[in-house]
Amino acid sequence: MQSLNGQWDLYGMPEDGGVPEDLAAFREGAQHIPARVPGNVELDLVRAGVEPDPFWADNLYRFRKYEFYSWQFERTFDVGARGDGRWVLVFEGLNNFARVYVNGQLAGETANAMIAHEMDVTDLLRYDGENHIAVRVRSALNEARNTDFPAMLRNDEFAVLRMPPSSFGWDIMGRFLSAGMWRGVFLKALPPTRIAETYYATTHITPHGAELSVKYRWHTDAKVLDGFAIRVAGVCGEHRFEKTVPAPFVSGTLHVDVPGAKLWWPNGYGEQPLYEVTMSLLYDGAVVAEKRERIGIRVMAIEHVLKPGDEGEFRVLVNGTPILCKGSNWVPLDALHSRDAERLQAAHDLLYDSGCNIVRCWGGNVYEDHAFFDLCDERGMLVWQDFAMACAVYSPAPDFADQIEREATAVVKKLRNHPSILLWAGDNEVDEGLSALHLPTDSSRYNALTREVLPRVVRMHDPYRHYLPSSPYIPDGIARYQVPEQHNWGARAYFKDDFYKHTTAHFISEAGYHGCPAVSSLRRYIPEDQLNAWLDNPVWDAHNTDYLPFGARGYSRIQLMHDQVDILFGQVPDEISAFARLSQISQAEAKKFFIERTRIKKWRRTGIIWWNLLDGWPQISDAVVDYYYAKKLAYHYIKRVQRPVAVMMDELVDWSHAVVLGNDSRDAVEVSYRVWDGDTGETYLEGTCLSPANENVVLGHVRELAGRQKLYLIAWEADGETYGNHYISGFPPYDAGQMLGWVTKIAALPQAFSWEV
Repeated sequence: MQSLNGQWDLYGMPEDGGVPEDLAAFREGAQHIPARVPGNVELDLVRAGVEPDPFWADNLYRFRKYEFYSWQFERTFDVGARGDGRWVLVFEGLNNFARVYVNGQLAGETANAMIAHEMDVTDLLRYDGENHIAVRVRSALNEARNTDFPAMLRNDEFAVLRMPPSSFGWDIMGRFLSAGMWRGVFLKALPPTRIAETYYATTHITPHGAELSVKYRWHTDAKVLDGFAIRVAGVCGEHRFEKTVPAPFVSGTLHVDVPGAKLWWPNGYGEQPLYEVTMSLLYDGAVVAEKRERIGIRVMAIEHVLKPGDEGEFRVLVNGTPILCKGSNWVPLDALHSRDAERLQAAHDLLYDSGCNIVRCWGGNVYEDHAFFDLCDERGMLVWQDFAMACAVYSPAPDFADQIEREATAVVKKLRNHPSILLWAGDNEVDEGLSALHLPTDSSRYNALTREVLPRVVRMHDPYRHYLPSSPYIPDGIARYQVPEQHNWGARAYFKDDFYKHTTAHFISEAGYHGCPAVSSLRRYIPEDQLNAWLDNPVWDAHNTDYLPFGARGYSRIQLMHDQVDILFGQVPDEISAFARLSQISQAEAKKFFIERTRIKKWRRTGIIWWNLLDGWPQISDAVVDYYYAKKLAYHYIKRVQRPVAVMMDELVDWSHAVVLGNDSRDAVEVSYRVWDGDTGETYLEGTCLSPANENVVLGHVRELAGRQKLYLIAWEADGETYGNHYISGFPPYDAGQMLGWVTKIAALPQAFSWEV
């Protein structure tokens, strides 16, 4: 493999006056700046001094004009010896409508930023001298102008373009319709005999081991296919398996028994043994091609009963064991996706450190690369993977449906061998959006993409995984907030309103609450003289909701954040540091409440994927870690209540709070515990208890009067470690000074943390 990453030349010009087809003529009439690959044109413009930082103040509006530009990237390279195979040029991410020229000859075209593109350039390369490559990228918006936009379509721009939906402007992301090679570019040599595709699936497990179904596809230039065989060998520590079968054709399936298989488990439920598996293509007993991968042996299932309310069900099982899922939605790591890779490790460390065992890859994002899934495999993070469609109505027209099918096929075949992937979901909130259109019948909102195209892809290319048509999936005849799996947003008022407290959801795949970023982070994108003026401020609003020049979403995150503070404390400070502290307390108590309600109601509730872990650009949001990695108070509270074994207090029923010991693991454990008054030190409940595996137990009750405001502190010891939690009783408003004092005591509990805003 030969990398073409690094320095390129970039030429750009607006398309309003026409763009010359000739590469040299384009260069002569265009603005020239250096470029980096992987990269985004916005970053190139900033580095060249043409534009300021797009994340500062309201600078993002300066980049609107570039949505109507053409761009031309160029560089030279050498290849070396030709060899006896083929040379393929690979673009791992190219945004979006592009023509690629090698030595002045057209090598291929692209129209999808979401997947990799390969072009055979064997006959275009020079093997005894310098080669030239040019990538001409056209304006995506101008390309879309001539598209048919039926009356049923919603969010017309991104509903017809295969670009990251969030890049068009979202309440969680700035609008950056970037262009360029946002992932790597390289040349690879394809030998004439090679293994092209593999698929490893655990079909079932037994008390004695497991069975794998293995699919393969290989290529050869041999005229006759006699003498070939496939060997599959796996190693995990001291454990090994191997099987060899004849391969009389270039495609086939074999079944492999794995006695004593080491099983892969989600975080908190067991270990994550991974097998290094080598598939070898043999010819007359000699190895002529190999492909190495890591797999995990496990079976996953989802018990999904599509009935309303208590009659429904949505429960995840791994290796036959029900899993109480606790995790975060995964949104773009950066609004400019070429920086995703450099933010991945830190982001995933936060996911793991906070105690998650599931992550939902939201449908408004790009598809993460192997590095993300490798970390999920290693750390026991179940992955709920949406296909990249979100909050729109997409066309079922044959040409668009074909594009979606090709995209989904590429994604599934690329990622399917990762054991962490739990399910494929057709989209994000398309069913929900359709259900809100007041169409005359349920059947009039039928979505052929998620009911025909995508299930066909999964069935054909990853048949042993679950497919969910939409998130949330709202079939005919069941209301939005009656289906088993729900996005619980509501009015975002008091977090203990009936909407949150008495949700009918079995599995909550989205729920969030706003929290102000750290003041140190705000100073990195809000001018100092505007820090204390967060309401009705265009600079703050630029980091608040959808792209404002096109019209706001209909609510303001800043106003909601302001009102949530008012609800909890009966007042709102007018100084930013004081406001940030109270806002983060409001968010932290809300997120903690959502997670604890899920755990306490186990197994009536079976999981929560809260919104969200980390911001992808500087903003006002539900994230518990801001773009600059400053942890909000909610992060620390979540980390405590997502421990596999945790002691929690339930809401007041009649005259008392139940104290609940939750165990989300496969091991029973002896627990000693104490519950006491945070102000007086009086002990209300203490003792020891055997915490049964994967179940809750009520330790006792603490009598209380309705409305009495009190801080309860909780500590427990399990397996030699001591942990802490808390509960705040009563109704708002709370005294801000008293609450800040309580937070100091909460932070000092076992597994202490520091909190700064």
